[in-house]
Amino acid sequence: MSAPPRPADLAGAPVAGRLLAAGAAVRQEFSREWRATALHAASLRGPRAQGFAATARDFRPADAERGRGVLLGRFEFGGLRLEVGVGGDPWNRPSPSRAFAVQLHRFAWLPDLLTQGEAGATEGLRLYLLWRRLFQRISPFAWSAEVLERRVFNLACGLRRLGERASEAETQAALELLLRQARELLDLKAGPARRAERCAAAALVGAVAAGPAGERLLARALPRLARALEAAVLADGVLKTRAPEQGLELLFDLLALDDALLQRGRETPEPVAHALDRLAGAVAAFRGEDGRLASFHGGGASTAERVRAASPDEDGAGRPMNQLPHGGYERLAGRSVQVWADAAVAPPGAWSAAACGAPLAIEIVCGPDRLVVNSGWTPDSGAAEALRLAQAASTAVLGERSLGAPLARWRGRALGPRLIGGPRRVEARRHESETAVWLELSHDGWVETYGLVHERRLYLDLLTDELRGEERFTPAQSVRPVKARRAPVTVRFHLHPNAKVSLARDQRSVLLRGPSNRGWWFRNDAETVELEPSVHIEASVARRSAQVVLRATFDPAEGGRVRWKLAPVEPDR
Repeated sequence: MSAPPRPADLAGAPVAGRLLAAGAAVRQEFSREWRATALHAASLRGPRAQGFAATARDFRPADAERGRGVLLGRFEFGGLRLEVGVGGDPWNRPSPSRAFAVQLHRFAWLPDLLTQGEAGATEGLRLYLLWRRLFQRISPFAWSAEVLERRVFNLACGLRRLGERASEAETQAALELLLRQARELLDLKAGPARRAERCAAAALVGAVAAGPAGERLLARALPRLARALEAAVLADGVLKTRAPEQGLELLFDLLALDDALLQRGRETPEPVAHALDRLAGAVAAFRGEDGRLASFHGGGASTAERVRAASPDEDGAGRPMNQLPHGGYERLAGRSVQVWADAAVAPPGAWSAAACGAPLAIEIVCGPDRLVVNSGWTPDSGAAEALRLAQAASTAVLGERSLGAPLARWRGRALGPRLIGGPRRVEARRHESETAVWLELSHDGWVETYGLVHERRLYLDLLTDELRGEERFTPAQSVRPVKARRAPVTVRFHLHPNAKVSLARDQRSVLLRGPSNRGWWFRNDAETVELEPSVHIEASVARRSAQVVLRATFDPAEGGRVRWKLAPVEPDR
């Protein structure tokens, strides 16, 4: 598989990038001013709501324990907590962080709260009425794209339950406001990366609302959703953003829409049905033996329960795909070893707002144990964007330089934190036999600075579950002479927080153990081997972990290599 060269990103060009960002900033300012006008508010009106035509179901598993906490006035997101007490008001006090406020205004707590029966529905109605009193008018934060999209979805799934505890007038007003938010969601010009999610949430409201209001919204949302899915979902089910977890979450949204349309007696549009099939196939390909997802490009590992809820019939499914050529991923699967490799350039332009600059990064799951990981950074984590760089991934870097970085400062505010820079070309070749499978990967990200091509070779012995790797740096035909006299290489293997690691007496071999306590030897021929601290983001919480760091130095004119091997302490017979 050979990925096409990455097109030049205008945001990275000195003049064109500034012009592009300046134009985006002007459009954003105009949009903010327009959305604050009475004329825009009038444009969001539509036919009067006539009750509910369906009960939307969110297939994501809810957390009853968290729901009990909300019932007691305790909100928790990303390891942070806001205590308002029983009957308290979370809207009239500052949130612990911006990421926390985003989740609060998304009504991310509502599915958990509704696990508490009548008491949960009553409290949910109270909290919703408090929110409506303060935020029913369009405001820059509460009605921003990142907040509005998920609030519309969560309310579409929960509002009928809340309405059972409300007066007829309150239910009518709540449904009218939800319809207005859905119309606003369709009108937002917030880039392509989450357009499918926005259209799916708006379409879900249309499926839920009875009468002309729902029908008119469906007539607007479904064609837009079809076009958005065509742009976002690639032929192998990977999203154009290349984030596995985002694909899982979009699958949940489409499942909810499919179910609501079925309740209304309407056939699911063919583009939605096709997207459901493709997304489910990609989720299966990214699912490890521990039940969780491989974590790349701003997508976390999710949870086994969540992944299982999206694909309950996985045991009857065929073999997961080992190659995702359109999405740019390769999968090696042995008896108990699974390896995923990032085998393509980063997503282009606005699609890269959550992408990571970590070419040829890998993740390794050994049986039920997740051992080698990437940073797990996601946009919702609120963690430092330095975790999007190659040093936070399980890959090789030269001279501790980054390959690609998020757009920052005023251009980042105007265009979003899209990734700029990085390799122009990534190539992947796969070979298979009855006893082994191996990959030959390469990228040109170091050619300009060191005149070197990074080649990562991975060989998995299917009989012994031994994984062998080679990081080879070969001189390229540079356009101009490279001034670097020495090329210091660092190969990092970030470990999951649940993995235990120790350095053997020879100060070279490393012993790894996961929660199952099965041991794996990590051996190498690097000049130095060190164990260093690391951090891994899980469920938006930063956890301490460790990393195995291999270092070597060589002459760029000659190139060099570092070899490593992961093998079970006792082969599984």
